[in-house]
Amino acid sequence: MVWLGVDLGNARVGLALSDPELTFAHPAGNIHVGGDYFFAIDEVLDVIEDEHVTHVVVGLPLQMDGTEGKSAKKARRWAANLSKRLETQSEDSYEEEHQIPQVSLVDERLTTVSAHRQLFEAHRSSNKHRPVVDQQSAVVILQTALDRAREQ
Repeated sequence: MVWLGVDLGNARVGLALSDPELTFAHPAGNIHVGGDYFFAIDEVLDVIEDEHVTHVVVGLPLQMDGTEGKSAKKARRWAANLSKRLETQSEDSYEEEHQIPQVSLVDERLTTVSAHRQLFEAHRSSNKHRPVVDQQSAVVILQTALDRAREQ
């Protein structure tokens, strides 16, 4: 059982994977999307299949007051599109004993701030943060979901 964390960004989509025990999240790279993260869906589907992902956690960029703006609505559309693609793909490639991976959304307010802080604490110079901050944000999103799942 492996979970995938996704941080949607206009330049890059950051990815993180869990360990099979669903304890820790670790960086799994970026997908360069050049302005529209809907272009990343095919590559995310490849990762889901290659890594045998059972649950996808997508960051939901709520505004600081908890309301949804344009970015949150776009993230919801992306997650819904991914779910539909997984259902369609399951008819072709998933075996009977495999379930369609679940897709959920997790509040990602301040994950980029947290990711930058973690990178700073790891003594990464700030000019080297940009290439890894998206995947580190995905780690924070996924770790939040893993921690919540364990608490339930």
